[in-house]
Amino acid sequence: MWFDEAVIYQIYPLGLCDALGKSDSDHRILRVLDWVDHINKTGATCVLFNPLMESDYHGYDTIDYRKPDHRLGTKEDVSRVCQAIHDAGLKILFDGVFNHVGRGFWAFQDVLEKKWDSPYCSWFHINFDGNTGYNDGFWYEGWEGHHELVKLNLDNPDVREHQYDAIREWIRLYDIDGLRLDVAYCLSESYLRDLRSFANQVKPDFVLLGETLHGDYNLWMSEEKCHSVTNYECYKGLYSSFNSDNMHEISFSLNRQFGYENWCIYRKKHLLCFLDNHDVGRIASVLEDKPNLPARSGLLFGMPGVPSIYYGSEWGLEGRKQDGDETLRPAIALPEWNELTDAIASYAELHTSHPALCYGGYRNLHVWSKELVFERACQKERILVAINIDDEPYFAPFDPQAEKGEDLLTGETVTFEGGRELPPHSVAFWKG
Repeated sequence: MWFDEAVIYQIYPLGLCDALGKSDSDHRILRVLDWVDHINKTGATCVLFNPLMESDYHGYDTIDYRKPDHRLGTKEDVSRVCQAIHDAGLKILFDGVFNHVGRGFWAFQDVLEKKWDSPYCSWFHINFDGNTGYNDGFWYEGWEGHHELVKLNLDNPDVREHQYDAIREWIRLYDIDGLRLDVAYCLSESYLRDLRSFANQVKPDFVLLGETLHGDYNLWMSEEKCHSVTNYECYKGLYSSFNSDNMHEISFSLNRQFGYENWCIYRKKHLLCFLDNHDVGRIASVLEDKPNLPARSGLLFGMPGVPSIYYGSEWGLEGRKQDGDETLRPAIALPEWNELTDAIASYAELHTSHPALCYGGYRNLHVWSKELVFERACQKERILVAINIDDEPYFAPFDPQAEKGEDLLTGETVTFEGGRELPPHSVAFWKG
């Protein structure tokens, strides 16, 4: 499947296009047209759009699945942007916010008006003997207790069909290639199975990417459920290993998930891996040792999984979670490019052009507090990824199974002789 070889570029459009806090109708989504060449140049192969449809405020409080957010533009505007992205050879994922809706959602508004006489009462989890802080005269279930996000009754076939109709329209109008499923960890196995069956019918290779946090990802990912899920376990290791000078943490997680032993739980599966996204602090703010930004990005593109870039972080944009979600989702008129972006583009090119980095297994060759060398190998090739996060050079002893290899970043021939010296704050990709 195309997703297995993808590099994702994630955009939060209400933020990037400066629509948050606005109320007027505008064609702000067209600003993304100025980003298409930049996205292509980074080496990304797919654009993931966070919510685009009409909402109360931040996109995850949907009002209407069929209408683009008026602050962003019209159906024609979204179609024009999607066409430009596809013309550039890129795939597109939309954010499917199907677990809950906003209070402004048309069916919930009907319930607010007609109470028990509304034909849409069964679309939600409602108790007319209770109440909420909104004093609507009835209680309803909100997502994780947040009553501005009204939980849908996804066991109701009319609710599912309404969502399927929206997906059909998104495919017809925008030719999308898949969906990110918001809070997929809240979606039932029955719902995921039915959605996968529907997706398999509406478009070949239509991808379902589930947002999951912790636990066994196989609960949501299989041949009958999501194709892939978000790898928050390795996200944590990707920053704390660097901040605590403990590469044992991330190497343990990677081997546990993707190693060759029979107990490794996600072998041959392609989880979405990331350094940051719209819900967590920007990596340039989270990482304490800024010279290691390129090395950490190199690790992301060298480890198993589908790597994701969050808009702005490719040039080191900062943003702290404690300063609020809008800090993580800023308006940016035009993209920037610097040495970090150059490095990321180089790593992305390697990832998409070498089968071992997409399909290879994982094996630790050398793990130390500030150094890590691991193998990615498949039938076609074998690549070693080496990382040194120290301020000093380090000679990493390991068995390369070959006397010489090729440095894929420089094109030079390298000799191993039982190991290799790693420069400070460096990442290397060696084929051999």
